[in-house]
Order: sequence, then structure tokens, then C-alpha cells
Amino acid sequence: MEANIRLAETRQSKTIFPGTQNANHTLFGGEALKWMDEVAFITATRYSRKKMFTVAINNIKFWRPADKVCFVEVVGKVQSVGAVKLSVKVEMYVEQMYDDKKAQIAVEGLFVFVALDENHKPQRL
Repeated sequence: MEANIRLAETRQSKTIFPGTQNANHTLFGGEALKWMDEVAFITATRYSRKKMFTVAINNIKFWRPADKVCFVEVVGKVQSVGAVKLSVKVEMYVEQMYDDKKAQIAVEGLFVFVALDENHKPQRL
């Protein structure tokens, strides 16, 4: 199980372009959650190799904005595995494009998934 958890870790890098910004010229929160859910889905699917569906998003914390001259890296790691539910912790880090400072956490949250069978019923992981 530990090996599967390590192999399931997912990292995705993005750039903040005008279409992803809000009125303050920072990353729109909905866009951040979309990117995080995508990474969480990939992580959950890599772990289970089943059709996974998001059933809850918990404890979202926005620590700092990601402005228009940032890269972001979204990292998903399996947090816990139950009989039918799997939780993925997702962290989004911001890195200034033109600065050598270390990337800082901007957003974090917990995404909960279940695997559904062909009849849309939960199945064991």
C-alpha cells in the first residue's frame, strides 16, 4: 500500500494567464479549485486504477494569492484509504517567475473520492 501511495503522487505546473485571473489580477479561486480537483482525481485514479468520483472537498485554505507573474505547482498525495473512500491532500505552491525565492504554499485542501461501478454504486477500493 505504501508503494502505491508513493507512485500515485501527482505534480502539475501551471502559469497564471489573463483568462485565469480575477478582478485583482490574482488567480481566481474557482480556477485554483479546478486545478486542484484535477490533480486530486489523477492521484486517486493512479492509486486505485478505478473510475473515481469527487464526493467532497474539505478544509480549503487560501493562504496567499497567486499573482499574474507566478508559476504554480499543484501536488496531490494520497492521505488515507478506506473501504470505499480515498482522501487526497492537495497543496498549491506559488513561485515568482522572476525571483529566486523558494515556492510558498498558497492553497491546500482535502479531496474525497469514491470508486463507482457500472451501475453508479460505490465499490470497494
